[in-house]
Amino acid sequence: MYTDTIADYLTRIRNANSAGHKVVDIPASNIKKEITKILFDQGFILSYKFEETKNNQGQIKIALKYDSISKEPVIKEIQRISKPGLRKYSDSKSFPRILNGLGVSIVSTSKGLMTGKKAKTMNLGGELICYIY
Repeated sequence: MYTDTIADYLTRIRNANSAGHKVVDIPASNIKKEITKILFDQGFILSYKFEETKNNQGQIKIALKYDSISKEPVIKEIQRISKPGLRKYSDSKSFPRILNGLGVSIVSTSKGLMTGKKAKTMNLGGELICYIY
């Protein structure tokens, strides 16, 4: 049984990117839906769609984004930071800068999932979920 569903989500995106797939299907959960919305808002994916399935879990279809000229994936690296065995937390003053401000950190706060920049402006700390650049 797989216990870290967020790591599975990130690995599916990473593998589909490296294989050059246009669409990836991922089993849905509320936290995965929120991460997908953040990825879309930050411009890392082309589009997404939430679908219902027979087992009522649902599925997320993500259209991956590639550079139009070089055909390179937009997501260069996506990595899990806080793991079930070792949680990583940060306060609002010490969020790390990812790739000198070009990357995004996703943070789970008391107000929900958001980017590190947004959490810093709202003066909220939380658990560092992942880094994307």
